[in-house]
Amino acid sequence: MTRVAVAASSSIAAEAGIRIAAEGGNAVDAAVASTMVSLATEPGVVSPAAGGFATVWPAQQQATVFDGVLTMPGNGIPPDRFGRGAWEVHMTYGGGMSTVIGHGSVATPGGFAMLESCWREYGSLPWEALMQPAYEHARDGFPLGQASYNYLVHCGESVFSWHEDSRKALFDEDGTLKPAGALIHVPHLDETLKRIADEGVAAFYTGEIARRIVADMEANEGLVNARDLAGYELVRREPLCFRVADWTIATNPPPAVGGAALCAMLELMEGRPHGAWTAADVARAAEVQNAVYGYRRSQLDLSEDIATDIAQLLQLCRDNPHALLSPSTIHVSSVDADGLACSTTMSAGYSSGVMPPGTGLWMNNGLGELELNKRGLVPGPPGTRLTSNMAPSVARSDAGSVLAIGSPGADRITTAISLTLLNLVHAGLTLEAAIEHPRLHVEFADAGPRIALEPGLDSGDCRLPLRQFDSLSMFFGGVGAAQLDADGRMHAASDSRRTGGARVGG
Repeated sequence: MTRVAVAASSSIAAEAGIRIAAEGGNAVDAAVASTMVSLATEPGVVSPAAGGFATVWPAQQQATVFDGVLTMPGNGIPPDRFGRGAWEVHMTYGGGMSTVIGHGSVATPGGFAMLESCWREYGSLPWEALMQPAYEHARDGFPLGQASYNYLVHCGESVFSWHEDSRKALFDEDGTLKPAGALIHVPHLDETLKRIADEGVAAFYTGEIARRIVADMEANEGLVNARDLAGYELVRREPLCFRVADWTIATNPPPAVGGAALCAMLELMEGRPHGAWTAADVARAAEVQNAVYGYRRSQLDLSEDIATDIAQLLQLCRDNPHALLSPSTIHVSSVDADGLACSTTMSAGYSSGVMPPGTGLWMNNGLGELELNKRGLVPGPPGTRLTSNMAPSVARSDAGSVLAIGSPGADRITTAISLTLLNLVHAGLTLEAAIEHPRLHVEFADAGPRIALEPGLDSGDCRLPLRQFDSLSMFFGGVGAAQLDADGRMHAASDSRRTGGARVGG
């Protein structure tokens, strides 16, 4: 039996990881099981038909990133079919935003391929054992989590009520959204998870589940077809690595932009804060975020050579930082006593609202995430890997400590992780305090950049307009982290902003 620390976006997901550890599983087994439970039990926040990344770093070996991001579908489909079957909706989440939903917004999911590949490479228990907790929650029903409810209040009607099976799972007979804590039964989800447990993820990509997805897409102007699913390719990548104080951090490399943005923000902070956050530190963090996101908007969002442009960003941060500074996701982190660390982040976008009949699977709206896909519903030819903010990261200190960390939260992912790491490494806070510390995030509204700010930070030196929040908010992400100290002690902490769960056991 190996002791494992797990931080997840919900308590039942964290408990699943500890259950797997008690059965003899390692950190990767725990992460896969916890992630599967989150995918099955956090409607609105994420769904099984998602894409994602995992960074795995075994002791005495090199780290690896497993890229299971969503991809552009439509292999073999006539060009005049592209861009159909989707429509824009507005929701009040995060102060108001728009997204595109419907069958035409669905991208090819890579999440199952990513999780199975991690397990095959580093797992120790049978695949069926890792799927069992998620299957049981789908079979018996699960309580609607607070984070899911908080999101569905803003978009339940516009995104999840138009599709019959979707509405049936989340709304009462009188049309009222079910409250937090209500028992949710998603029709057919248990059958789908049982099939994937018994047959492996081939059931999703080439088997009966794939056939049902494809039939629904063909009937409703969706692009995902049998060639897209059967041809999905998991990519293994060398992580982007950088130093912060005496820590080496491995994170998501290009073509994703989240890891690069994280590296740039940490580099530009130049060792700040020196202890407790001051007004000058807060102003510096806002300046850094504005510079990095400004570079991303102008250089990366429509880049024809993303790897080269990201390399230029990081080189500029190292060589001349002042030139740059001029005026629906889940995450699981796990480490075990042997030093194996795994960080997984998964996203289904804001959801398409689509649930192919007989599957119980809400489909993603990867093509419809307007803030990511600046080129619209057709970001490239079929097979193109979609842009991602996800940055699951693993870090090792010179003293021998190991940390797995990450966050959901769209473009707040990198700001949430970077601020937490600064609190941990430079401000000297404990893991729990580093995660709970107030955050800021530079956002780009129609009138220009502004600072979204939680209470507790001194914004007196900030130059940008402020959007002040009254309390800590899930808008600012939901960091989860698990740590193994050099002396063998283990910690796990999850963000109260997302009512997550953290457990140590095994």
